[in-house]
Amino acid sequence: MTILIIILSLVVLAALVLGGLAATGRPLPTMAPGGGLLRRRFGPEYERAVARHQGDTRAAHKELASRLRLHRRFRARSLPAERHDAYRASWARAQEQFVDSPAGAIAEVDQLLNRLIRELGYPSDGYGEQLAAVSVHHPHQVDGYRRVHTLASREDLARAMAERTEELRSSLLAARELFDALLAGKPAADESADTEAGGTPAEATGTTQSRGGDV
Repeated sequence: MTILIIILSLVVLAALVLGGLAATGRPLPTMAPGGGLLRRRFGPEYERAVARHQGDTRAAHKELASRLRLHRRFRARSLPAERHDAYRASWARAQEQFVDSPAGAIAEVDQLLNRLIRELGYPSDGYGEQLAAVSVHHPHQVDGYRRVHTLASREDLARAMAERTEELRSSLLAARELFDALLAGKPAADESADTEAGGTPAEATGTTQSRGGDV
């Protein structure tokens, strides 16, 4: 009898909670299997996906499972040592630019990450596909790219952010984490010959760049 009373109490409590959510107009949460695996794989990206779907875990799981299915077998290209050096020099210039032009530095870092991601062989079908692919392999750092790209896409960035340099600085540091993670692979000495013979490895394989010139 005691167990029955407890069960009935829990049922009533759950009904009251769901009724309260419905009364406020908030979407009722949905659950889906496999959440534990996705949460461990994507870390902070899992929480962002759930928030983006307003707590609908089923929709979030569907999105993340699709990312995993499409991109989990991807293996980044190994860049030759001189390309590593060129990218790090470009980052240093962008970081120095931050002192005089925070908005300009953010725009430069956004383009720099775009070029690096493409040269490593990630999808080149636009920012959204890039972000999805990178999130599978660097879920703890990918938000840095999201943050600088969102800022750089603002037409009024220089004016709107004139008094918010700390936000720009924080985004730049977050982007640096992804930049370092992407360059963490061992340089490929055997690709140096391709670079000397006819341009960068990206050019040799037909990879295109969407914004800006070379690093």
